[in-house]
Amino acid sequence: SGAMDNGTGTILMMEVMRILREVCPDPQRTILAAHWASEEQGLNGSRAFVKDHPDIVERTQALFNQDNGTGRIQYIGCAGLLNAGKHLAGWLSRTPSEVTRDLRISLPGMPSGGGTDNGPFIAAGATGFGLGATNWSYGAYMWHTNRDTYDKIVFDDLKRNVVLVACLAYLASEDPEFISRESEGS
Repeated sequence: SGAMDNGTGTILMMEVMRILREVCPDPQRTILAAHWASEEQGLNGSRAFVKDHPDIVERTQALFNQDNGTGRIQYIGCAGLLNAGKHLAGWLSRTPSEVTRDLRISLPGMPSGGGTDNGPFIAAGATGFGLGATNWSYGAYMWHTNRDTYDKIVFDDLKRNVVLVACLAYLASEDPEFISRESEGS
């Protein structure tokens, strides 16, 4: 049914937006949640958006992409961005410790390989972060199978992920300094 790939990502971003609309109705920067079609067929939805909206891509402070099933976000990849660590560290320091204590950060990380919807944005120069979840053999047993069903969703982890992403999106929108796009791949 696609409950985890990527129903959980859709649930996550919809709930983040619901909370931010309630708690932070007037952010300094626009916060946009996107749900792309046709990722598995060549990133068609995100590629089309990047092509059709270069003005939005140019002004993107931070893109947070979660596309790997249910489970607690444990890893943030910085896609080779040389100066992203300063911003990310500041945002994470203002995020509840029960949400951040198990996070691993890859600084500056490897430039994105483009296998998910943040790839077209990063290729166009936007600042994108990959949010990696707990690996509990999702890829080996459920990914793209009929076993990717609602009953496998770990809702406690999903709630924790909502808090993390809501904090990151809000703090990125309020950061007075724009993140440098200098990367290892530049």
